[in-house]
Amino acid sequence: MTPAGDSRDLRVGVDVGGTNTDAVVIDASGEVLAAVKVATTPEPIDGIRAALDGVLVGLEHSQISKAMLGTTHSANAIIQRRGLDRVAVLRLAAPSSLGIPPGAAWPDDIRSGVIGTTAIIEGGHEYNGREIASLDTEAVKLLAAEAIRTECRSIAVAGAFSPATTEHEIRAREVLHAELGADFPVSLSYEIGSLGLLERENATILNAALLSVATGVVNGFAGALAQHRLDVDAYLTQNDGTLMMATGAGQYPVLTLGSGPTNSMRGACALAGTDDAIVIDVGGTSADVGILVGGFPRQSSAAVEVGGVRTNFRMPDLISMGLGGGTIVRNAGADLRIGPDSMGYAVATDAICVGGDVLTLSDVSLAAGRMTGFGDPTRVRTLDTDVVSDALGWVDEQISVVSDRMKSTRAALPLLAVGGGAHLVPDAIPGVSEVIRPKHQSVANAYGAGIAEASGSIDRVYSYDTTSREECLDDARTLATDAAVRAGSDPDQVRITTVTEVPMTYVPGGGCRVMVKAAGPLA
Repeated sequence: MTPAGDSRDLRVGVDVGGTNTDAVVIDASGEVLAAVKVATTPEPIDGIRAALDGVLVGLEHSQISKAMLGTTHSANAIIQRRGLDRVAVLRLAAPSSLGIPPGAAWPDDIRSGVIGTTAIIEGGHEYNGREIASLDTEAVKLLAAEAIRTECRSIAVAGAFSPATTEHEIRAREVLHAELGADFPVSLSYEIGSLGLLERENATILNAALLSVATGVVNGFAGALAQHRLDVDAYLTQNDGTLMMATGAGQYPVLTLGSGPTNSMRGACALAGTDDAIVIDVGGTSADVGILVGGFPRQSSAAVEVGGVRTNFRMPDLISMGLGGGTIVRNAGADLRIGPDSMGYAVATDAICVGGDVLTLSDVSLAAGRMTGFGDPTRVRTLDTDVVSDALGWVDEQISVVSDRMKSTRAALPLLAVGGGAHLVPDAIPGVSEVIRPKHQSVANAYGAGIAEASGSIDRVYSYDTTSREECLDDARTLATDAAVRAGSDPDQVRITTVTEVPMTYVPGGGCRVMVKAAGPLA
């Protein structure tokens, strides 16, 4: 523990998973001073409070300056169709895009519950900034009135090529606020997604639908910190492994949906001291496999589906599977069936190794000698050795296949095994140079939240025919760096982490889509 009077700058990292809620306290050098793992509760804020109760014992609270939270709360709300707001949708693109209404490809259950009144009005821009049509402000006012009549609680605005030219979306928000009041929630697509209109619109609608859920999470986190007398800067982790202020997370909750696996990957990277590796995070319910490139998760190049809705915001490239410590094992021999259902946090009370009557992969792992520190080995001595062997053979095959799928080259990479169920990962895997189990790997997700940096990114189209490529890239780097500083990065330590160019050969003028990300430690 940190001695009284020590002036070190301490951080608290908390991550809420489906089975466990983890918390760590980290000093300025990255050393873990305290770590706890508690069962996730039906109301996640209760689990956060319990984790803080455990991790802060003996610490001087005044030495803690920052607290970071990663949570699946918003993702669960979409998947379970629970607590979502009704949203009015305003698309600025007419006379183009009239053939496909907002939410056309959404699953019926979420579309009917979330999408209220919609309108496609004149406005938006071409890729080069030229107006498709002047913004129809009278139509914006009509949408505002209809949103109130149909009891919509927020509005999503999406314009054609708005990440490149934001003018019409910003003007539409001004008109909406003039009609409805400055406090009425309006989500703008250029702040959330990249160029593709329909996927960006979908992401913006989801963001608007999550605002009440996000407010509850942010207020609950603030309340838990206040209850523990922590007067600190509060942050939530984003999909790309970086941070946003908790107040910002209340406005852009969709950017936190994939933060759980990303936290684990970033934490694994820092704990193992490596920047390029495969990472498998095994929890009680599922396992997520991703790949680190330069210390950050590789971003997905494909559209990402969330709860059946196709989006295009930043998400890590992940493969998830129903394999965890609480995964249920049934039958034997040729009839052996493993998962995908899991005991989740009930594994701590209902698995055979703790006196319950449900056979799980944790029981199998304990019987085989892979797992230590949990359960009573005498309770699993009578397990059929063939069941144990066959179940572990299935686990090893699943992990081998998914690790190979995640690699982008034939070269062998190390694999970092983290999470409470990491004991299931074998010590040798074909195509993997070595399996590394970092110190504190069971709380890598909370550690990843605690050491996260702030970032900024841009995604826009430049014309290399009118301005040189070097000038365009310099402008993009500057904009991304400025965005990172606004997000809280130390101006002296911001670095460019990725630069991606995608030539748009199907449009005239030498158009090129440029995506740049900058990141740096908090100021």
